[in-house]
Amino acid sequence: MRSEESLAEVFVQIADTLVAEFDIVEFLQQLCDRSVELLGVDAAGLLLADPRGRLQVMASTSESARLLELFQLQQQEGPCLDCHRDGQAVVIPDLAAADARWPRFAPAGREAGFAAVHAIPMRCHDQVIGAMNTFERTPGGLDPTTARIAQALTDVATIGLLQHRALHEQGVLIEQLQEALTSRVVIEQAKGILAERLSVAPQQAFTALRRHARAGNHRLTDLARAIIAGTAVLPDREQRRRGSATGP
Repeated sequence: MRSEESLAEVFVQIADTLVAEFDIVEFLQQLCDRSVELLGVDAAGLLLADPRGRLQVMASTSESARLLELFQLQQQEGPCLDCHRDGQAVVIPDLAAADARWPRFAPAGREAGFAAVHAIPMRCHDQVIGAMNTFERTPGGLDPTTARIAQALTDVATIGLLQHRALHEQGVLIEQLQEALTSRVVIEQAKGILAERLSVAPQQAFTALRRHARAGNHRLTDLARAIIAGTAVLPDREQRRRGSATGP
């Protein structure tokens, strides 16, 4: 249940993350995770525009949400694309009624188990840098109050990102964005390796990777590279946890 205390805590956490040398991938993942908890939705995914303005999947709370976001990009249709293009929220309380608008995405969303979607622009004034999708397994969508909170979360995150980037020259900004996108690829590779090694679903492997990075105070991308190179292994307790971890 949402409360003023939990809402304030989320905004403080977002602000605390925006420090020098912060991890963009972890920041966006935290935004998705906390949005699911606070908004009471079933999943979330976030797309961020690269230096050429092309959307890329940067964070998700489940494998099904990640694959659905990728499907949007492959098919070039869906709520996040419309949201990023127009800079306005896209509210679909029942995906069963969206086939005419998105003949490929809407059926794919229902097949993934989702019945409602709400796309929220990551914007500051007239600048839109991405969009976050929230997914629900039952029709209905976000109520007006929850929708305003969702927009406020993404607005604060967007302002923080833009202010952080404004401290650097344009060339450094482009390099940072490209590094973040490259990091996402490295993390996906490490996630696949861990999933096979631990015999768990990809989302469980990602959870284990994040947990180990936090426990050892490692950057998520650095640990992922070490996993790929074979110079780092997760502790034995991850083997014991895999049976009780929750899958995507």
